[in-house]
Amino acid sequence: MKKLMLGLFVAFGISACSLGDDTKYEDCGANTIVEFTGFPFACNYSIKTPPPNSAVTVVNSQTKMDQLFEKHTNSCSVASDPSIDFTKQYLVGVFAGPKPTTGYAIKITSIVENGCEIIVNYYEKVPAANEAVSQVTTNPYDMVLIPKTSKGFIFIKTNESPDNMIIGNFSNQCTGADCQKFFQINDYNTLKFLNVASGQYDFSQYRYTPTIKRGEYTLLLKDIPAEILALKGQTKTYGTPNESTLGGIYFEMNQSSVITRIYIDNNDTADQTAAVKAFKKLLQDKITSLK
Repeated sequence: MKKLMLGLFVAFGISACSLGDDTKYEDCGANTIVEFTGFPFACNYSIKTPPPNSAVTVVNSQTKMDQLFEKHTNSCSVASDPSIDFTKQYLVGVFAGPKPTTGYAIKITSIVENGCEIIVNYYEKVPAANEAVSQVTTNPYDMVLIPKTSKGFIFIKTNESPDNMIIGNFSNQCTGADCQKFFQINDYNTLKFLNVASGQYDFSQYRYTPTIKRGEYTLLLKDIPAEILALKGQTKTYGTPNESTLGGIYFEMNQSSVITRIYIDNNDTADQTAAVKAFKKLLQDKITSLK
């Protein structure tokens, strides 16, 4: 397990510290969960100078934000709030460093704190076997917002599977803020995406809040009907959920970077087999329980 200690009051330049250093740290008692918010950073900001190696940053002021990042016009298809109130929040980032192709990623999975330190857990993804990649240099990173703190930071690399599912209910009749409910289910946490717009299902453009719960992806995987598993990498719609006043259920599965998308009418339509209807009911109940 790799650890990095980052004192809060040192200069937080991206290159100030690199990931992968073994550092002893003090045992400061039991850990409690730190609530954080996923931040769609790329919608409104770019990195002025990408770090030459793996690195971390904790940005605790607008001055530091302006030093490290360039603000630009929103590049996402939905409205994206770029604001950070540094009197209440800090921006925490992990950077994987330059990679030779696409298919790499780095992700913050959980954050805990004890009496003297904040512990940020993250994992790194490499291209899956047979994953199609482009021969271009990439610089993967992940950014989250945490409550303001005076504690030091430790970053710990863990081993996690990047496979996940996204489930949600959608309707063209849904016009209020956050009336559509969408969740990403991993084996290390569950993310609730905030204010998902109708038909806009690129989830990288939404803020999210996590619930730390292990093993949910593996449990749900057992209940997917064989006919949906067989659609690997395809998109299929059951019924006409976009025309239905009841809307539909969205299901997305990302396995070894192969993405399958399913839209299921909330009405029971002729093309829905008994297995699909049962799976739809399971997803409906799961979404209700996660709200």
